[in-house]
Amino acid sequence: MGSITRHRLLWPIVALALLLLACVLKAHTFLDITVRDGHLYGGPIDIVRRSSVLLLVALGMTLVIATRGIDLSVGAVMAIAGAIALTQIAASPDPGSVATVLSAMGVAVLVCLVIGVWNGFLIAVVGIQPIIATLILMTAGRGIAMLITGGQITTVTSAPYKTIATGYWLGLPVAALIAGFFFAATALMTRRTALGVLIEAVGINPSASRLAGVRSRTIIWTVYILCAFFACIAGFIKSSDIMAADANNAGLFIELDAILAVVIGGTSLAGGKFSLAGTLVGTLVITTLTFSVTILGVPANAVSLFKALVVIAVCLLQSPVVRNRMRSRRPTAAPVPAEVAA
Repeated sequence: MGSITRHRLLWPIVALALLLLACVLKAHTFLDITVRDGHLYGGPIDIVRRSSVLLLVALGMTLVIATRGIDLSVGAVMAIAGAIALTQIAASPDPGSVATVLSAMGVAVLVCLVIGVWNGFLIAVVGIQPIIATLILMTAGRGIAMLITGGQITTVTSAPYKTIATGYWLGLPVAALIAGFFFAATALMTRRTALGVLIEAVGINPSASRLAGVRSRTIIWTVYILCAFFACIAGFIKSSDIMAADANNAGLFIELDAILAVVIGGTSLAGGKFSLAGTLVGTLVITTLTFSVTILGVPANAVSLFKALVVIAVCLLQSPVVRNRMRSRRPTAAPVPAEVAA
C-alpha cells in the first residue's frame, strides 16, 4: 500500500478520476460509449481523439526535457507543417488524390526535420541555451508559415487529408490510432534499446556522460529532431481537423500545455529520468480538464484560472516537500513496552 501512495502517478490519476467524476455528475451519460455505423462515439472517445495532438507534442517534449532542454517552437512547427501540406494540396490539379496528399505531407516532414536539425545545431554545437534557441524559431516560425500561405488562411477540400483527423479505422478515430502508434514506437525505442538510457545519462550529467563515451551532441540532436517530427504529425492532425492552414492560431500556446502534461506526468524539468506513461496521464488530465470546463459550466473568462488551479493542485501534491510533510503527519504505531515484548 505504501508503494502505491508514493507512486508519482498517483495524484495525476486521482485528478483525472475526479475530473471524470465531476463530468459524470453533471452529465450522467458522459462516459457512455455508443456504436453508430460501426464507429465508436462518446465522451471517452472524444477525449482520446482530442488528446492525440497534445500527446504527440508532449512525447517530443518529454525526450527534450529529459536532456535538460526545452522546445518552445513546437507550435510554430505545427503551423509550418499544416501550411506546407495544405498549400501544396490546394495548388495541385487533384487535391483528392492520395498520392498528392502523401507527397505534400512528405515535403512538410522533410522541412520539419530540417527545423529539428537546426534547433539541435544551435543547442548542441553552438551552445545556445535551449529556451533561447527555440524561442528564435517560435517567433520566426509563424512568420515562415505566413509567407508560405501568403498571409491568408489556406482552405482546401481533400477527403484523404481530412481522414487524418476525422476518419475512423476499426471503429476507432484515426487520429488516436496515429498518436497511439507513435507513443508505442517511442516507448519501445526508449525502453527496449539503449536510447532511453543515453537520454537519461545526458540529462543527469552531460559532462560525465561525455567522459563515459556517450555522444551527447548526437543524443541532443536526436531528441530535437524527434520533437520536430512529432510536432509535424500533430500539425497534420490539427490542420486536417479544420481543413485550413491558419498560421496565426495553429498550435498557439500548445507548447505550454505540452510542458504542463510532461510535468504533471512526473518528469523533472531538471532532466534525467522521464516517464512516457506519466506524459500520457498528464495529457489526458489536460484534455479532460478542457472538456470539463464546458460541461461544468465554467464562465469563459475564468477558464484559464480554472485550469491553472487544477494544475497547481496536482503539481503541489506531487511536490517532494508536500508529500514528505503529508507522510510525517500520519499516525505511527505506539512502541511496545519492553516488559510486554518480553
